[in-house]
Amino acid sequence: MAKKKFSKDWVHQHINDPYVKLAQQKGYRARAAFKLSEILELEKINVKGKRVVDLGSSPGSWSQYVREQMVGPGGVLDGRIIALDILEMEPIAGVEFMQGDFREDEVLERLEKSLVGQKVDLVISDMAPNLSGVAAADSARMQHLCDLALEFALAHLKTDGVLIVKAFHGSGFSQIVKLYKNHFVRVVERKPKASRDKSAETFLVARDLKN
Repeated sequence: MAKKKFSKDWVHQHINDPYVKLAQQKGYRARAAFKLSEILELEKINVKGKRVVDLGSSPGSWSQYVREQMVGPGGVLDGRIIALDILEMEPIAGVEFMQGDFREDEVLERLEKSLVGQKVDLVISDMAPNLSGVAAADSARMQHLCDLALEFALAHLKTDGVLIVKAFHGSGFSQIVKLYKNHFVRVVERKPKASRDKSAETFLVARDLKN
């Protein structure tokens, strides 16, 4: 009974969520687009003319938003977006999508071939694990995804590049922040207004790789 009530509450909250309505109006695939837009605005990150990799991109709202910001005069795309996900993603004009697990060498090789040896300006990751409800296990899974995003960024980011990654407050969070601070000059936490109050999610913005 409790589960039924919970799902009814969630549906009610979702339907009445202003960001859900706004996403529908603007044609974004998910309300998550507004989380990224706020972070980019707060951090004064301009994506025009930049090379961006979107890890765990499906359904594609972050790639949609980045693409929108890259469109210049006459509708010409000024920049490059490569999106990766294990799941399928409906095509987005101007976004190069690769389906596969970026932890696998074959997928990384495909990406590296596509980049032709060029480094990336921005790596974004809204990846989250399938949550089990067991706090310790979920924290470990989230930490693993943050480690993978960091590993990817260290191999592919420009020295003055930026990594934006989703994390969860809780067990292991301070270790993630410490690890990121070992590699980046500046690491800040951002909790966008579009993140639900009850959600433990927060986003780490890591800038400028240490030598």
